[in-house]
Amino acid sequence: MRSELIGLVAAAGLASAMVAAVVTTPAAAAVVTAPATRAAPSTAPSTAPSTAPSTGPSPAAIDAYLRRTMKSTGLPGMSVVVTHRDRVVLARGYGHDADGEPVTETTPMRVASVSKSFTAMAVMTLVDDGRLSLDEPVAGRLREFRMADPRAGRITVRQLLNQTSGLSDTTVDIGATQAATSLAGYVSALGTGTLAADPGTHWEYCNVNYDLAARLVEVVGGQGFGDYMRRHVFGPLGMTGSAVGARSVADRAIKPAEGFDSVYGAWVARPELPGFRGGGSGGVVTDAADMGRWLIGQNGHGRLPVTPQSLRTMHAPSKVRDYGMGWGQETVDGVRLLVHSGNLFTYTAVQAIAPDTGYGFAVMTNSAALYDDTYDVLTGLVAMSEGGTPEVPGGGRQTYELALGLIAVAAAGLGVLGVLRSRRWAGRRAGSAGLWTGARLLPALLPAALFAAYPELISLLMNGRTVTWAQLTYFAAPLTITFAVAAAAGAVTTVVRLARLRSVVSHR
Repeated sequence: MRSELIGLVAAAGLASAMVAAVVTTPAAAAVVTAPATRAAPSTAPSTAPSTAPSTGPSPAAIDAYLRRTMKSTGLPGMSVVVTHRDRVVLARGYGHDADGEPVTETTPMRVASVSKSFTAMAVMTLVDDGRLSLDEPVAGRLREFRMADPRAGRITVRQLLNQTSGLSDTTVDIGATQAATSLAGYVSALGTGTLAADPGTHWEYCNVNYDLAARLVEVVGGQGFGDYMRRHVFGPLGMTGSAVGARSVADRAIKPAEGFDSVYGAWVARPELPGFRGGGSGGVVTDAADMGRWLIGQNGHGRLPVTPQSLRTMHAPSKVRDYGMGWGQETVDGVRLLVHSGNLFTYTAVQAIAPDTGYGFAVMTNSAALYDDTYDVLTGLVAMSEGGTPEVPGGGRQTYELALGLIAVAAAGLGVLGVLRSRRWAGRRAGSAGLWTGARLLPALLPAALFAAYPELISLLMNGRTVTWAQLTYFAAPLTITFAVAAAAGAVTTVVRLARLRSVVSHR
């Protein structure tokens, strides 16, 4: 999956239609369009650049590509790791964080939904220990997991990890879950929810699946989810710079700096949106050096916290969809990949492994925008691993936000023009039937009507995923501002026209 919220980009096309609706003056007509479119290993893997195999890219070549990428994308900060079989080819950081500190291979990064593959591994450690079965009902282990749908009692552990449980953002109270302060409270908040489909029959991406899985780890593992991850997943892999949520581990504080949002091309530092981030769907904080150890393990090298069979189970697709347990399947330039992306509101990440070649890749940025550059960086690295010449990414974010900026300027200009010509408009409509005059006012009001339903429209584009106004002020800010300008221009034009019309009629 390129992005959990990629539907926001497609919504940019709606903005152009809204601006076009503002244009209702006889002498002015314009249509502006926007593009549419997200226990330590016995031999710990080295994080120093290795001598790459003759058929693969050298550390110097990868570094040169990434430096060009930083210039072409304009990203504030990025950390990247490339692995091959049991070696780290390159782990490095570029740019800066919101505090002005340079990003390095040990800079903490929020990886959002990349966390799901870590949660799946935590569950599989319990399966390997014989303490949990993939095909047992979740409700049998979690007393607080009760829903207003009897089918929920049939959801199995496997279905949670495969995202085939029937759980959906459209049928549970996501707002209540986000207000939770613990995994137990999170699960209890699902009580009023229902399922969108029978368990095991339908795939739907839903964070609730993995937060439920994290609560399972707590209950069966007998300790907090973060502690279990540290002792049974991060620890065995040597990932000393990783944690669930921002916290201190041993003598090191693992706390990411504020991230950035792109607002019409300018990067603005912002705190991540508040909400429950201690769960299994998106709570992991890690760095490039640790991701190197993780990717090496995912390719079957080093000492793993799970058996090889469990690793294969995690990577295998379900019977319903080509999604395993925190891993999706894609083919890029003919290369078969296992991939998972992650998007918060100020951080973005993507990871991939190529089982046939033994390569692993992770790209993490301390920023979020309508266009996700991390996936393009990933595809360039995949091309290099195959001996190809990568296309240098960049321009997508700038192009989309420039288009939205032009739309906003055009909407404001048309609104001013509508106000200036309102007297002429009123004079032409004064003798018309009221119904006809009202019909001529409706196009100018359309942007405001659409803006009032803006979160619902975006949710519709995202297959029912819950979207709030607060979320739309983050990386969707350019789109939100453009919608607001178009709505305001149409509303002001309408009000002034009505006032002019009333004045003209009263003086006749």
